[in-house]
This record gives sequence, structure tokens and C-alpha cells, in this order.
Amino acid sequence: MKINGVNIDSTFAEAFPMKATRIIITAMNQKWAFRAANSIRGFASSVIACGCEIDIERALKPSETPDGRPGYSVMIFAMSVKDLEKQVPMRVGQSVMTTPTTACFSGMDGKIRLPLGKNLRYFGDGYQTSKIFDGRRYWRIPVMHGEFICEDTTGVCDAIGGGNFLVLGKSAHHVLSACETAVEAIEQLDNVITSFPGGIVGSGSKVGSKYRFLPASTNQAYCPTLRGLVDSRLSGEVGSVVEIVIDGLTEEAIRKAMRVGITTACHYWGSARALCRISAGNYGGNLGKYHFHLEDILAGCD
Repeated sequence: MKINGVNIDSTFAEAFPMKATRIIITAMNQKWAFRAANSIRGFASSVIACGCEIDIERALKPSETPDGRPGYSVMIFAMSVKDLEKQVPMRVGQSVMTTPTTACFSGMDGKIRLPLGKNLRYFGDGYQTSKIFDGRRYWRIPVMHGEFICEDTTGVCDAIGGGNFLVLGKSAHHVLSACETAVEAIEQLDNVITSFPGGIVGSGSKVGSKYRFLPASTNQAYCPTLRGLVDSRLSGEVGSVVEIVIDGLTEEAIRKAMRVGITTACHYWGSARALCRISAGNYGGNLGKYHFHLEDILAGCD
């Protein structure tokens, strides 16, 4: 299979179950809302070492937020509800409450609830108050810039992590510029995020390592500098490989994001023969139960 002259490997991306929540961050203006949202996604690229994966889902107009101010929708993924319970209140407290003029609201319903203001209210040192509107509790926490409004809890849902595709090209310039456009296209979609810096992974990993203490290590089969030393999956013309990893709330959301991202990347450089192949992180079934087959996802694309 080819798209705009770029070969598509007959393989699948292997993904795994996660838990996710969504929060809404607002502020006096878009600039300060972004600063809070950008801060909360710091050091949240991969659950391998960060404990969670976070990214901005999209910007929100004042007409789309609970308090009528500009804001951002942020999605947070982790391996369990327990992990979310640890990560979410801590990050909201340190990255959102500390940002001037912000407020934080639940962006997801669900029977399972995570604490937001329920935990952070104690920062008010007894001066905090709460109100219930439409069956939802909100906390008013006095802070030096005024007050921090935070919803009591937010919902949790089942989710999927690790949808992915690999872009193989002649140089780092070629693959990176193509992937930048792919990530920009994926960012227009709802219910998915790309949590790595800029949405792009420069150090894609495989499951396991020769060192027992490491759960993941460099994917040597796709490292250009190791060609000739290992069982490489790279042809001689490939000089660089990067990966785009997608977390989503549903299988369909990830399928759509992969389709949009791959076709966008292929149409950026494909006709110039600067991109060589599109592949995916397939770990032989050792990573997760969700298999996203490239040929099925891309059926009908050219």
C-alpha cells in the first residue's frame, strides 16, 4: 500500500487500556489560561516515568466554559484510577491554582469521581466556602490574587493509550517537518491527545531491556546509527525515524487521529520522495490488547 508515493507497512499499532479524565481550565484571558494548561502538562509525556500523560485537547471560547471565560480543555491519562487520584489534584494544585485568575472545572461525567476542590479546599485554611449549583459542588478558596474557584470532583472513563505510527524519512528535517503538520492536524480532533513534547517522540522505545530494572529501552531495530550492528528494519536510505503516540477516549477516536496524521504526513513530503515509509509500534502482543492495523485504517486513502 502507498499514499502519495510513501510505502505503508502491513503492520499494526499496539495500544493498551488506560483511565482518563478531562478538566476545564479558565482564566481572565486566553494567555493566562494557556499558561496554566501548559504548566499542568509539564513532565507528563509517558506513564513509563511520569506517572501520567497529559496534553491540551483544545482551546475553548467563553461560550464553551462554565464561567464564561476563555479556557482550555485538558485530558489526563494514567494506568489506573489510583494513579489519577494521585496525579490530578497534585498537578491542579501546583500548576493551576498557582496561576493568577484561574479556575478549574470538571470536563467529564462518570460514576467514578476524582477529587479536585475536594482536596484543594484545605489550602484555604478554614476560610474556604462551597456552593452547590445544579447538583454540583464548587469550592471558593481565598488566595492572594482573589479566589480560586474549583469544582469538587471530576469524572473518570475508560480510555486507550499508545495508538501510534512511525515516520521514516531521509533526514531528521524531513520527518520532523512532516510530523509537525501531522500533529497540527490531529490537534483539531476531539477526544485525543499527543502527550510527548510537540506531540512527537524522538526516542521511541520497545518493551523490556537487557537491564532488568528497565521496563522499556531504545528500539534498536529503528535506530539508523545501529544499522549493520543489529537486526535492523531500516533500508539504506532511511536517516531518521520519529513516532507520534496518540491517547484517546475511544478506539474510533484513535483510528481517526491515526488516519488524519498519517495522510497529512504523507502529503507533506511524499511526492518529493523525502519520506520512505510509515510503520507502527508492534510488539508482538506483549504491550496491549488494542491493535490498530494501518491498512484497515488507511483503506481508501491515496
